[in-house]
Amino acid sequence: MSDISEFLIPRGFRFGATKAGLKASGRTDFALIVADPPANAAAAFTGNRVKAAPLLVDQEHLRATGGKVRVVAINAGNANCAAGQAGIDAARATCAGLAQVFDCNPNEVFPSSTGIIGVPLPAERLIAAVPELSARLGSESDHFQEVAEAILTTDTVEKTAFARLDIDGKEVRIAATCKGSGMIHPQLVPHATMLVYILTDAEAAPPVLDGYLREAIELSFNRISVDGDTSTNDTVLLLASGASGASIDANNAEFGGALTQVCTSLARQIVADGEGITHVVELRIEGAASDADALRVAKAIAHSPLVKTAWAGCDPNWGRLVAAIGYSGAEIDPERIDIWFGEQRICRNGGRAAEFDEQAAHAYLHQEEFSISIDLNQGPGSCIFWTTDLTAEYVHINADYST
Repeated sequence: MSDISEFLIPRGFRFGATKAGLKASGRTDFALIVADPPANAAAAFTGNRVKAAPLLVDQEHLRATGGKVRVVAINAGNANCAAGQAGIDAARATCAGLAQVFDCNPNEVFPSSTGIIGVPLPAERLIAAVPELSARLGSESDHFQEVAEAILTTDTVEKTAFARLDIDGKEVRIAATCKGSGMIHPQLVPHATMLVYILTDAEAAPPVLDGYLREAIELSFNRISVDGDTSTNDTVLLLASGASGASIDANNAEFGGALTQVCTSLARQIVADGEGITHVVELRIEGAASDADALRVAKAIAHSPLVKTAWAGCDPNWGRLVAAIGYSGAEIDPERIDIWFGEQRICRNGGRAAEFDEQAAHAYLHQEEFSISIDLNQGPGSCIFWTTDLTAEYVHINADYST
């Protein structure tokens, strides 16, 4: 095995990808993650009430197995959403075909799809590709990279993150990959599309994994937005093989911190690869009446076309920020709002700061990444949120996505 595989890739998994003929580009579009033996699992899905067929099947399968997954099957190029019963049938047929090859129960297969909504999924193409793909699965980093590349749609780069930690003298590894570039405003519950797959060789029961996953999601994927659209297919899956021999209970702060770090890295990579973007913006909201209010303010700003287009033009029009704060629904006092662009004071007590230098602010916003800090001076609530500008290129990408 390569050095990176020995250090970073969790034990107990095999990976691979192939061309099933779903992408018009002809690139790889079908990937497998296989757990030997079945891994314990926890998952979160989109809050959109219109859910793609594979998500409905996944929820059904996780309930039936008590949180066990043997095979993850991911196709790109077709979302398998809004296809009615035919979509459910296609997802189930894919699971049945994989179960036959890997000698497992169809309920132990976890299907995922991403791509165009409303187009029937040709499951027969996926099923036909399984025997050849299954024969060359591997556990090295190159095989893991195949998955990262195959799941992309409008993404321009693959996205991965890794962590290692020591638990009771045993090395535990976490590796994750995801895709996402547009249609990004995840509202994940139980609480272009975002798909996230996180693997660890720690040993943990499904309820324990679920607790860690919820905490990590809340501080990462639920804190990003590119365009304010919540996908029908958003999925985050956490699998634990137990191959390291290190057991994790519900109170391991080190594991929880590492998982959150990995998720935050992926979340920020998604924002940085947002469709057509030229700026990544970190919003730091403080002094809110509650954390929930801080998040309301961040989302109002992140979803404002007026704010986002100002950022695209490097225009320090801070009045648009104040307007978004005002309609956010958060508890505010307009005369106590303070705003900074980086270290530059822009707004003091709800009005233009005396030291505001428009040219300096304009220059600061020319950076590819910048931060905006807002203090509402209402209480202890705070949050950090990552978002982007909105450009003409975003319109071009999405104006002819299906044609």
